[in-house]
Amino acid sequence: MARELGNVLYVLTQGSVLHAEHDTVRIECDGGTRLRVPLLRLDGIVVFGRVTVTPFLIHRCAEDGRFISWLDRRGRYRGRLETLCRGNVLLRHAQHQAAIDAERTKSIAREMVAAKIQNCRQLIMRGARDGDSSRREALAATAARLATSLIGLEGMDDLDAIRGQEGEAARAYFSALPNLVSVDARVPPPSGRSRRPPRDPINTVLSFLYALLRVECASAAEAVGLDPQIGFLHALRPGRPALALDLMEEFRPILADRVALTLVNRRELAVRDFETLPGGAVQLTEDGRRRVIGAYQKRKEREVTHHLLKRAVPLGLVPLLQAQLLARHLRGDLASYPPYLYR
Repeated sequence: MARELGNVLYVLTQGSVLHAEHDTVRIECDGGTRLRVPLLRLDGIVVFGRVTVTPFLIHRCAEDGRFISWLDRRGRYRGRLETLCRGNVLLRHAQHQAAIDAERTKSIAREMVAAKIQNCRQLIMRGARDGDSSRREALAATAARLATSLIGLEGMDDLDAIRGQEGEAARAYFSALPNLVSVDARVPPPSGRSRRPPRDPINTVLSFLYALLRVECASAAEAVGLDPQIGFLHALRPGRPALALDLMEEFRPILADRVALTLVNRRELAVRDFETLPGGAVQLTEDGRRRVIGAYQKRKEREVTHHLLKRAVPLGLVPLLQAQLLARHLRGDLASYPPYLYR
């Protein structure tokens, strides 16, 4: 029905009602209390579809600085509770100034794209080591294309060209996804990336995980006092959290794609965990969403060594650390933004 996962509570069961009761969240469903979670243990709440959050709980979360995000049943982002701005207003001013400085914008965007391509390449090379000979050749070729993209990115001094290089690398990467799916998987491999809506099981899982990651990156930006709407790589649009989308890029392959491929290759997801809607869109069932969220949380708990901090941290904490490093760069404490590279 609901799961307390680390510091985020995910509620999936349709018809649930969330109440604030003393210092807990009480989850009611079908006329009875199903779960109580202490508020002190939660940084945020994510609800899917037809789930009601009472006004008193919304007010309590706003007062405490705790985020609430609303997604539809398919995991598409619908909105979030925005609490009082944290951090120093001078940091946001520095962020806005950097966003209108073409040179600084290009520098930050280039670093983010480079990290994304490198992290994608790491995932591809890992698949090449584990695959059969025919797949190894195809994946090695993709890894080489991504390496070429990295080299080409170094000399780019135009934001549109940087975005174009990211797009080309993404197409090469997603074209290789079928070679990362085990022949014993219980769902068919994708034929590339499809979205809005996704039209196969693996793309459905990817879109769902990207929605979860977007929520966490927006929260990470807000937690350090940055404006999630003002980004560098993604263009500004009304209602679009450009900075959250920027921060996501480094983590898509290691926090989302890796979870999706692990679930599929370990046969933990099957056709029964998906349903096809009229028009061909595919979505996860409620049980399927539970499995994906559980695997996502498990992945977040995995400890990694942060190359800059030189210490082990949970992978789920790295988006917050990267937001802090970006803030330090914007304040002038770091000469450039150091992106996260997965080893």
